[in-house]
Amino acid sequence: MSDRTGIFAGDDPIEIARRWLGEAEQTEINDPNAIAVASVDADGLPNVRMVLLKEIEDDAFVFYTNYDSAKGQEILASGKAAFVMHWKSLRRQVRVRGLVEKEDGPKADEYYASRSMKSRLGAWASQQSRPLSSRAALMAEVAKVTAQHGPSPKRPPFWGGLRIKPLEIELWADGAFRLHDRFVWRRETITDMWGIERLNP
Repeated sequence: MSDRTGIFAGDDPIEIARRWLGEAEQTEINDPNAIAVASVDADGLPNVRMVLLKEIEDDAFVFYTNYDSAKGQEILASGKAAFVMHWKSLRRQVRVRGLVEKEDGPKADEYYASRSMKSRLGAWASQQSRPLSSRAALMAEVAKVTAQHGPSPKRPPFWGGLRIKPLEIELWADGAFRLHDRFVWRRETITDMWGIERLNP
């Protein structure tokens, strides 16, 4: 497209998103890699929550979670997810919709091992999304798993990555008088070529 220049330049929307994230890391005060991840439950009721995006691969966006959490169960049941990443400092956002697969191999082990000891133990201790009687009960569980697994536990089998392979990516930038710039890349399958359209603001 002749008018897709400047910050929108390039044919690969994943690479543009990676470039935008790099810029946000210089300007956004807190968590430039924060994304709001959406899923639906068994009744089709949407759920959304903030998580931290850990990697933009050449063909996917990866974050890590407890697979037994509400988001883990919902996303794995449908095999689909969406997210939005918004940067107030840049007045830009990235929207992604796609198919999901687990990342529960060596890359997940490596990322888990890179986390702080307390975070690793917390992953074992927290029955994420389930009712909790008190904070004291949670801390008691942390003490229990510390005794069981030692100060350097291996990655729990119920904890790992989710890789979102996009079928649709929308890039949005703020424009004067609310005449924003929006471009969307779409494809039918993850192996298809991208089609690109400009959208009305």
